[in-house]
Amino acid sequence: MYVKDVVVQNQVGLHARPATFFIQKANEFKSAIWVEKEERRVNAKSLLGVLSLGIVGGAQIRIIAGGADEKQAVDELVALVESGFSE
Repeated sequence: MYVKDVVVQNQVGLHARPATFFIQKANEFKSAIWVEKEERRVNAKSLLGVLSLGIVGGAQIRIIAGGADEKQAVDELVALVESGFSE
């Protein structure tokens, strides 16, 4: 299990377009990946799950992965969130 916290940099948070980019990136990995906000945890490969968290700009989220490529998965997803999804 590999875990990192990250603050969402883009102003609108993980709405439809950035959430889609996030999920596409998550689906590149074999590991099981979750996103946690406050006490709720959802599958990072599920658009409805990620959108249901209502992640806004400035929110802190936790990315958790377990599996063969867990460290790479978390590091690349954190980098994507920190980039602001190029917005």
